[in-house]
Amino acid sequence: MPAEGLSGAAGILSKVLKAPMPGKVLELKVKPGNPIKKNEPLIILEAMKMENILKASADGIIDSIEVNVGNSVEKNEVLIRFK
Repeated sequence: MPAEGLSGAAGILSKVLKAPMPGKVLELKVKPGNPIKKNEPLIILEAMKMENILKASADGIIDSIEVNVGNSVEKNEVLIRFK
């Protein structure tokens, strides 16, 4: 499942990755300051007993991670911020 972060309609860059659905954070694949490439896995979110890999939709740099492994998140909750 592609991430919402770093891309958007009409090429407008988004500075955040939001949860596409409610779920639980299983794994964080990146840390603040990490450079990322398009299609790189960022976070694994468990929802309805399925693992969803949220990937970067563009190159960028991680600014901050707003969740921890084990956190429950709601739909549209900010997970990662980009520089």
